[in-house]
Parts: sequence; structure tokens; C-alpha cells
Amino acid sequence: MIAILDYDAGNIKSVEKAFQYLGEEAVITSDRDIIMASDGAVLPGVGAFGLAMDKINSRGLDKVIHEYVDTGKPFLGICLGLQLFFEKSEESPEAVGLGLLKGTITKIPEISPEGEHLKVPQIGWNSIEVNPSSRLLKGLGDNPYVYFVHSYYLQAENRDEVAATTHYSVSIDAAVEKGNIMATQFHPEKSSDVGLKILTNYIELTKAKN
Repeated sequence: MIAILDYDAGNIKSVEKAFQYLGEEAVITSDRDIIMASDGAVLPGVGAFGLAMDKINSRGLDKVIHEYVDTGKPFLGICLGLQLFFEKSEESPEAVGLGLLKGTITKIPEISPEGEHLKVPQIGWNSIEVNPSSRLLKGLGDNPYVYFVHSYYLQAENRDEVAATTHYSVSIDAAVEKGNIMATQFHPEKSSDVGLKILTNYIELTKAKN
């Protein structure tokens, strides 16, 4: 069973439907006991960093997340969920993130270093360059396309934790992976067959842990 953490985050139902389409039981919940008993847990999210952390903290999910990560079972962040894994974001300077990984979250420049004007947020399909050692992103082929919706982006401090990169105005760390902690800036649940393959990989990781 996959627990999808419920903190009024937006795109939760589409994540649930994607797992169900793959034949995996998924439950939307903020109940600690259900989350801790699950084979895998997912932190989705859309919206602002600070507001999301306020909601997570108000439900006590910050402590549950750290407790869950300590079990060694696979924990997946999606979109804003990836950004929340880090300590802070330029979007909400006063907010403190989960601090699971180290890096900076900053605004995508509307003018690239080459002088190109781009729309921010990045909305739509973009290709990613996958780290061949990634377990979450294995078997996707060369430069697969995935679906993004975001205005802020990650630059990970530890480069060996970067599972994929993309380019939109600047180089963006599009996915990270460290032990049982993994996350994508893009939306697997909206990324067609490529996204379903990623979620299938994640399901397999939850089974392997057990």
C-alpha cells in the first residue's frame, strides 16, 4: 500500500489515480499509523513553499515524515514535494523546510544567461537527462520527456544525489535520489507512459524493501 500524504496540497487525486491505474492500492491520509504501516509514502504538492510547510506542521506531518524516512522505506516527493525536502526556498524566506537534503531553491530567471526571454512558470513538456545510476528513473530511454509546472527550481548541494537534470533558462536539478529519499520536480502522474514507468519503478522499490 502507498500512503499519499494529505495536507491539502492540490494534486493528490491525480497521484492516487495513477497508482490505482497501475494496480497498486493507494490511500490519501494524514493518519500517522496508516502512513507508518504503508510500503511507500508520497509527498505531492502544488502552491507556495511557506503555506505548504505551515499545513504540514499544523498536522504534525513534519515529525511523521522524519519518522517514516528513518524506517528506510521509499519516500517520494513530487513537484513542490521535492522542494519541501530541502531547508528553505527563496519563495518563502521565513519558512523552514523538512531538511532531508541540502540545496537551494530559487526563482527561475525570466531571462536566460544567453539573453533569451522565457515564460515563468515553466509549464509543459521538457526532456530530462537521467543519471544512469538512478533506480527511480531506470529504463526511461534517452532524454525522455516529462511534464513540469514550476516557478522555482533546485540546485542540489551534493551532486551525487542528482538523479536527473533539465534546462529551462538555466540548468535545473529535476530529480534527486539519496537512499530511500527520492523526488521529482516534474509530475510523473501527468507524464504519460514515461511517468507510469517511473511510478512502476517506485512501486517495485517499495516491494523490494519488504
